[in-house]
Amino acid sequence: MMMRVATFAQSEQMITSALRVQAVMANEQVQESSGLQSEDFGGYGPGAGRVINLQVSVTRAQSYIDASNLADNKVQAMYSAVGSVTDIITQLRTQLSAATTGSSTATASVINYAQQAISQMQGLLNTQYDGEYVFSGARTDTAPADLSTFDTGSLTTSDTSYYKGDSEIASVRVSDSQSISYGVTADNPAFEQVMRLLKYVGNSTTLSSSDISQALDLASNALDATSTVQAKLSTAASQIETASTNQSDYQNFAKTLSTNLTSVDVAAVTAQLSTYQAQLTASYSAISKIQSMNLASYLR
Repeated sequence: MMMRVATFAQSEQMITSALRVQAVMANEQVQESSGLQSEDFGGYGPGAGRVINLQVSVTRAQSYIDASNLADNKVQAMYSAVGSVTDIITQLRTQLSAATTGSSTATASVINYAQQAISQMQGLLNTQYDGEYVFSGARTDTAPADLSTFDTGSLTTSDTSYYKGDSEIASVRVSDSQSISYGVTADNPAFEQVMRLLKYVGNSTTLSSSDISQALDLASNALDATSTVQAKLSTAASQIETASTNQSDYQNFAKTLSTNLTSVDVAAVTAQLSTYQAQLTASYSAISKIQSMNLASYLR
């Protein structure tokens, strides 16, 4: 190949231009295959920081969603257990009402029921979710209800000696600025009243009319208290679910915004590639002609 001084500058300029087009095409071919403007953050220039912040916020939102879902499942487990406690105390009150007639059969029946129900209560207070005791406060590896040392002898004196957990109330962080308390411990007054009542009735050999009257009053108080606990759990569940939904909505918004900042219109890129290909073909054809020109060929 002969390169004339007169054609060198023009040829060099065209080659440089063609190489520049090739570089642009290589980048757009990557964009076409990946659907992204760049394979690394450096390709986003001044917008890289915004893209990174959005991706971090999406990850953080997911951590809040996961924590909320776990807490919500625990609340559902607690709510179900408290519902069963309500059934127990309702049944006990019904049997106590029947015993007000003075029937020895009815009295024996309520005593027998209390003896069985206290074991059910222990099982409910020892409810686990994902391997953790939900009514133990922070001591989630310890069963909160232990009947081995629980021997109440009074309907009027509180007794939480059965409780082996601590006083920590569980909470969950659902956003950068919000935490929701949802925990209930097995020594909650509602549960203590039920345990005290069941233990007293179950330990009795007979019940006087005065005992039955006091037991009915305590049963009514316990039923009201357990209903209050259920209502608080329901409220906590609603708050947690709302917070999780808010995080999901934000996450979707952030993902969409991040996609808008990082993605390309593949169809447009494909069309542009075709244009560049035609331009590059024409450039190489022109370069070939320039490089083949010499005086001898011209004088023929």
